[in-house]
Formats: sequence, structure tokens, C-alpha cells
Amino acid sequence: MKIKIAASILSADFSCLDQEIKRVELAGADMIHIDVMDGHFVPNITLGPLVVKDLRRITKLPLDVHLMIKEPEKFIDAFVSAGSDMITLHIETMGVAAIKYQVSRLKKHGLRAGVSINPATPLSKINGLLDFVDFVLLMTVNPGFGGQKFIRSALPKIRKLRAIYCGDISVDGGINAKTAPGIIRAGANILAAGSYIFNALDPKSAIERLRNAR
Repeated sequence: MKIKIAASILSADFSCLDQEIKRVELAGADMIHIDVMDGHFVPNITLGPLVVKDLRRITKLPLDVHLMIKEPEKFIDAFVSAGSDMITLHIETMGVAAIKYQVSRLKKHGLRAGVSINPATPLSKINGLLDFVDFVLLMTVNPGFGGQKFIRSALPKIRKLRAIYCGDISVDGGINAKTAPGIIRAGANILAAGSYIFNALDPKSAIERLRNAR
């Protein structure tokens, strides 16, 4: 499967976010990964629909919105209206039936919909969703902050998921040139990377190293 790189703006310089987005867009990023945190589901607060709306005006890249929030059903419509292209819901915040309902709604709006699971959550929690979602996002760090170390025990989880799921598998957390080869060999094909890309002197080279890692 084609390897896609999602530049995670959690590590961007928000004082010049438009320039940061343009920089990674020109560098060859396939999408912009946007971590939305509420200080409840995860111990950090980031941004909301208004920022997504502004980002929609400055880039044509798909906006991959990762909702790490409690009661996401209250905010999904606002993120759809803001211009999201992909929305990811956590199994830890919604049950299988509720996610199926929201996935159906998102697809009617023309969006891609996915489910995410934390490192400690077993894959069995999402078995009932694999025929409904467009992609699965596996957290490879405990969510909340950028720049964390990759949890290597996630690799068997990626392999196990790939054995039963033929859709896109995305990974988020601790992605760099050292961790990417094992992640790709395990079966993931979308790599969400923040600090490795945005802190690079040459983000184009950084993105290519991730895309071509084996």
C-alpha cells in the first residue's frame, strides 16, 4: 500500500501556523493531522473548529481531525462545517453502536471516518467496527502531548490488525526515521508525525525518509 505522511500540527509553531502549513505542504505531506484535545479525555488542551476553519482556507491538503475529547458527538457537526476531510473517533469515548451511527453520518457528508484506540486498549474493542470505518488509527504513545517515545509493544498490535483489516492503518506517536521501518513492515500505511517533520531543517527530506522507510 502507498505510504502516506500526515504532518501533525501539534508540533508546529502556532505563531506562524500558516507558514508552517505551507512549509510541510511544499515538502510533500499528504495530509494535515490535527489533534483536538479537551483537557478531559487527555491531559492537554489544543484547538477547536475555528482553527480548522482557518486552516481550510490556507491549504488544499486533506484535514485529518483526530478528536481526543469527551462527548465528541456534541462537536462533530462543528468540525464537519469547519471543513474537515477525515474525522477520527476514539473507542474509549464512544461505544461501538454510537460510532457506527456517527460514521454513517460522516460518510453521508462525504467525509472519511475512522476509529482510534489507545495503547492499552485491546483490538477486540473495535472488532465490530472494522467493516464500517475507512481507517483505524493506532496510538503508539499515550495521547496528550507531542514528542513522546514510541511504545514498541504497539508493533505486534499493528501486525495483528493488518492480518484482519485491509483498510488504511494509521499510527500516531513517536514516529521518526528509526521507528518508521518497523511500523511500515508491521502493516501501517499512514504515519502521523509531528516533531520529526516540523523540527527538521529540511522537512522534505524528513518526509521522504519516512515515506521510504523499510
